[in-house]
Amino acid sequence: MDILDIVKRSIPDENEYLFGFSDLRGLLDEKYTGFEHAVTIGKKLNDDIIDSIASGPTMEYYNLYKETNRRLTELLSIISNELKTYDIESIVIAPTVKTGELGTLGLNSLTYGFSHKMAATRAGLGWIGKSDLFVSEKFGPRLRLATLLIDSKHAFSPPSIPVDESKCGTCSLCVEKCPAGASNGRAWNINIARDEFFNPFKCMDKCRELSRDRMNIDESICGICVSVCPVGKRNTGSK
Repeated sequence: MDILDIVKRSIPDENEYLFGFSDLRGLLDEKYTGFEHAVTIGKKLNDDIIDSIASGPTMEYYNLYKETNRRLTELLSIISNELKTYDIESIVIAPTVKTGELGTLGLNSLTYGFSHKMAATRAGLGWIGKSDLFVSEKFGPRLRLATLLIDSKHAFSPPSIPVDESKCGTCSLCVEKCPAGASNGRAWNINIARDEFFNPFKCMDKCRELSRDRMNIDESICGICVSVCPVGKRNTGSK
């Protein structure tokens, strides 16, 4: 049995997904002890919808966001169930959705108990952009992420080479277009804390304002930085 084979045959369309393996020992909360190996999977977001939110969120984008999260969670559950047939335990970490999931401590810093972006950089799938987006080599920021933590006692596919620093270079388009002014334009690396280059509270407040004004919903969703990022942006046509 090879975990890589199970993941590969579970992916419905390699043109719409990416995945990578990482060793997260020493990087996770103690509640995940024994499950420090990870598979991170990303699902591409629809280009037409992402292109349409260059000036702010739409209900179509909000629905895409929720549906993509659902499909990723379902995919990881399928992989997890197959692993169980080989007596391999795993933990499905679904895509993060709402600030209501944070709990008291998380709300104080706007951090979740698990970072899909961290796992994805450790899996060599991409880097953190200047607006705290995960930017993948394959799709840019036009994707959603989810992670499967796997029982570390079992054989595991070799992890990829981690990405330790930004590849954004001099580009600051997301910084310039952010309606919240949440980023100071500093480039990420693994030795820089998020709050040194990005203010999540400014981002959340503006997202709530845009969600109320444009969609009349009480959520925090924007997407402008996703739409304007040149990495992964199509040149012609649509999928």
